[in-house]
Parts: sequence; C-alpha cells; structure tokens
Amino acid sequence: MSTDVTVETLGGERMKLNMGPHHPATHGVLRLMVETDGEIVAKAVPDHGFLHRSIEKIGECVEWPMFVPYTDRIDYVCAMNANLAYCVAVEKLLNTDPATAVQVPLRAECIRIIVAELNRISSHLVAVGAMSMDLGAYTPFLHGIAQRETVNDIFEKLCGQRLTYNFVTIGGVAFDLHKGAEAEITAFLDAFEKEMIRFNKLITANTIFRDRCAGVAAISAADAVAYGLVGPNLRGSGVDWDIRRDEPYGIYDRLAVRVPVGQGFAGRNGRVGDCYDRFVVRLLEINESVRLVREALKMLPAPVEKKTDATGGYQADVAKQLRKPPKGEVRVRTEAPRGEMGYVIVSDGSKTPYRVRCRTGSFTACSIFQKLMRGIFMADIVTVIGSFDIVVPEIDR
Repeated sequence: MSTDVTVETLGGERMKLNMGPHHPATHGVLRLMVETDGEIVAKAVPDHGFLHRSIEKIGECVEWPMFVPYTDRIDYVCAMNANLAYCVAVEKLLNTDPATAVQVPLRAECIRIIVAELNRISSHLVAVGAMSMDLGAYTPFLHGIAQRETVNDIFEKLCGQRLTYNFVTIGGVAFDLHKGAEAEITAFLDAFEKEMIRFNKLITANTIFRDRCAGVAAISAADAVAYGLVGPNLRGSGVDWDIRRDEPYGIYDRLAVRVPVGQGFAGRNGRVGDCYDRFVVRLLEINESVRLVREALKMLPAPVEKKTDATGGYQADVAKQLRKPPKGEVRVRTEAPRGEMGYVIVSDGSKTPYRVRCRTGSFTACSIFQKLMRGIFMADIVTVIGSFDIVVPEIDR
C-alpha cells in the first residue's frame, strides 16, 4: 500500500532498526539500516559486504578457462547466464586477432541459447515465487519451485549439476545434449505453459496481491536510467531496452527477441514502474523465453562425431589460443535474468588475465533503495526488495 504522507510532515522521535542480514525477506545477507517515524520509513540505507569473496581478484590468479567455475558463484540462481557472459567476453578478446580467432560451432550456440533461456525461466520463477511468499502467499512459491525443479532435472542430465553448472565454456559448451534432451525440453515447455496459466490465476490476478503492489515504489523511466537500473527493473519502468535485441551476442540476432515493458498493469491504482509492473514484466519474459527455447531447438543442427565441427560440434579448439591470447582490453555485456551482466577483461598476453571486472544488475538496483523507500510504509519494504529480485553474491563479489 502506498502513502502520500511525507516524512517531513511527521514529528516525533525516529526509531532505528536493522533489517537483515539474516532476515529471510532480504534474499540473502543484505542488511538495511532503517529509520522509521511510526510506520513510515524515513531512511533505508543498504549495507553490503557480508558475502565478499574477492572473485574478481581470483580471476587474475587463475588461467582463462579456470575462472569459469567462479562465475557460477557470482549469480548462483542463473549460473548458465553467468558462465555465458564471461565466455563471450573471452571469445571477443580472442577474435581481436585473426591468429587467435575462435568460431563457436552453431550447435553450441543453439545449446547456449537453450540453457540460458531455461535458466532465465527458473530464475524468474524464484523471483516471482519468493516475492509472493514475502507478501504472505506461500502456495505460488511452491508452484514456482516445482517447475524450477524440472529445469534442474534437465540440467542435471546435461552436466551433472543442479545449481552451479560450469557448463558454458570458452568456445562452446562442456557437453553435447544428452540423449532425448530435445523431446524432454519440448515436453517441459508444453506442460509449463499450462502451469503458468494456473500460476497467474493463483497470484497474478489475485486482488489482494495486486493491491499490495499497485503504486508502491514506482520509478520513472528517467530515474531508472539515471540510477543505472537494468533488466526487468529497467523495463518495468517502461524503458524498451534489451541487450539480446539491441546489442545481440551469440545467435540472438536471428531470434527476433520481443521485449515486454511496464505499462501500469495494476490498473486504476497502479503506476508505470511500480512493484506490480516489475513482477508482471518477469512473467512476460518467462513466456518469451519459452518461445526462444523453441526457436533454438528448431535451429539446432544435427550432432556429429567431431566435437570441433563448425556446424554440428559443441566445442571449438581454443587450448592453443588461451596459452597466449592477444593483448588488449574488451568490454562485453549480456542480458542475464537480473539484467545487464558485463565484463571488462584486460589481457597482457599471458595465460592468466591481467584484470577481470564484472558488472551486475543487483548492485545497481540497490543504489536506488535509499531514494525509493523514503516515505513508504514499513510493511512495504519487503515488497520493494522482492520486486527487484536481488541476489547478494552479485553485489558482494
């Protein structure tokens, strides 16, 4: 519920509260230092650093392919996308010199799209399910987790892991699709679309849930851009921008990505860019990911025995290039479920990176919390945090 009462109009002594770092609704070890005047939030300042592990520094101490497993830990909810962002950056570096250029096989490119979009589906299911649970609706979370488990089953057959995959590699993917994978994925998508109709009836169209989110913490398009918001948090404010479409990588340029944006979906009480818009945009992105996986399956070339084959293989031979890559600096950004995941990589020509720097969506999302939460009700803090779908390892790298 939103309020028109401003902090300046209220008197009395303010109460200081610590929300987190162990509060379940902060979605990890995030601490908010909150000052309240009664039920109104006067100030809310994020405090980070509880999960810092020096991952970027580790990137300067290990060889190029050895850093891929660490990217899983930057965002463990969408580790496939985290793998992909780093590998695309290294491939761009190798392609700056014709002597070290690498061509990712077409089959590997299709597999990358399939796993990245399946991981986007499972990540968004966690986001919308957890947000529902934070607001008191526990059942939708169970429905979302049940569907996510099916995606995890597919990934487990594919690479043996259910959370941190180390699957996307520099030059391709670690393994080809397992036997029967195409039929299994298609069957999942067919069943999943029916389940999402049930999910939307259960929570998205629920009047109580919609009214809890309508008009809360609305962000204008100008503010979203000014604060560096990315992904669904940016598009929820009506900004039509998606890196998969506007700066495509891999074979996304062949897929005609459709980009949903916030429109004030909550109706009479809603505003463009409010918590409900951010929730609905993620659900619409799930539908688009289903379509993209189907398109990638249609484009998937038949497998061949030689894994380095330019069409039917799944892994380019890059061992020689990675021993002595070209010198230089590259910048790459990809569209992960929480928005832009970008890498700056500096090479001095050795077998280890000189500098690795990652940019993630959760860090920029927290930058607007202090402005956004001023003047809202204390009970709406969990609504705001849930609508941004932050993952703390993205903040504390």
